[in-house]
Amino acid sequence: MTCKRRNTSFCMTDIEGCEGRLNPQSKILVIIPAYNEAENIGSVVDEIKSTALPLDILVIDDGSLDRTTEVAQAHGARVVRLPINLGIGGAVQTGFKFARDNGYEVAIQIDGDGQHIPSELPILLDVLNRNEADLCIGSRYIGERHYRTPFARRLGMIVFTAVNSLLIGQRVTDNTSGFRAYNRRAIEFLSRYYPTDYPEPEVVVILGRTGFRIQERAVKMRPRHSGESSIGTWGAIYYMIKVLLAITVDVFKVYRQVGAQA
Repeated sequence: MTCKRRNTSFCMTDIEGCEGRLNPQSKILVIIPAYNEAENIGSVVDEIKSTALPLDILVIDDGSLDRTTEVAQAHGARVVRLPINLGIGGAVQTGFKFARDNGYEVAIQIDGDGQHIPSELPILLDVLNRNEADLCIGSRYIGERHYRTPFARRLGMIVFTAVNSLLIGQRVTDNTSGFRAYNRRAIEFLSRYYPTDYPEPEVVVILGRTGFRIQERAVKMRPRHSGESSIGTWGAIYYMIKVLLAITVDVFKVYRQVGAQA
């Protein structure tokens, strides 16, 4: 599928050739950002493959110091190995650029720590197939809630939900979820305008403010297989404050960039 930007107005989301339902031959890419996930990445890749969905798996090794690349390759994933650690923003944007340049109509983001359940993928894909959204987020906080979150993080979710309601006029319950499906329209945009610092919550606001359609669906998640999260309990409060500042900066920054290229 080839997308061409309409030569009309300021908004980069006004893209031709990216609308409509997915067809059975749609190319789907699973993007797995991974940093020092050698203990988890093999089982994550195997579980994705076990779904028997027609998709390709790309692991972005974000400058790992362990055997993440070797393990991922041994389990059948394609790997892009970054020479230095760029952070999750740079890693995921690398995946979007790969998807854009190789003709993928759908990009699915899954974390490399084993929290996300690949059998839930059809829930997200169905939303794109029905052309109901450009981004579908798998949420832990709607439907039956089996995922327990520390108090500081729950507080952060409440604050982010309020900010989204104010900035984009939409309630998004799980802004930090890394379990997401994007259509070609979103791939084209985010390959150029993906935030680097706190990408998941920032992307929600950026896409919502620039005319993209966002939906959430209830999914189950589980604790990571091994290792530790990069955000601790006390760090969650600091993270929340930093994200709110980053969102403020990003809204204006993206508008400037998009306007300059309109």
